[in-house]
Amino acid sequence: MADYMEHLRRLALHDDALLEAIAIEGSSFATHVIDERTEALARVAATVAVDGASASFQRVVAYALAAGATSDEIVATLEAVTPVIGAARTVVSAPKLALALGYDVEQALE
Repeated sequence: MADYMEHLRRLALHDDALLEAIAIEGSSFATHVIDERTEALARVAATVAVDGASASFQRVVAYALAAGATSDEIVATLEAVTPVIGAARTVVSAPKLALALGYDVEQALE
C-alpha cells in the first residue's frame, strides 16, 4: 500500500497514535513529502480557512517566515484560498494576517 493511502486510512480510522504524534511532533509524513516552507504556507491557509484567532495568525506567520516564506508568498496564500473560502472570510482574515506581518491595515486607513 502506498504511503499516502496508509496515512489516509489511519486518519479516516481516527488512529489516536498517529493523530497524537502529529499534534505533538508535527507530521513525519509531511516532512518527508513537502518542504518546511510549503508546510508553513499550508498552515497559513488552514488558519485563514478556519478563521483563526489573531494569536494563531501570529504563530503561523512567524513559522512561515522562519521557514523561508516571504511576506508576498504569505499574502499570495490568502489570495489563493479566496475562491474556496469566499470574499467575506478573506476580508475578515486580511487585517489579522496584516498584523501578523507587522502592518496595521486599520491604522493605515485612517
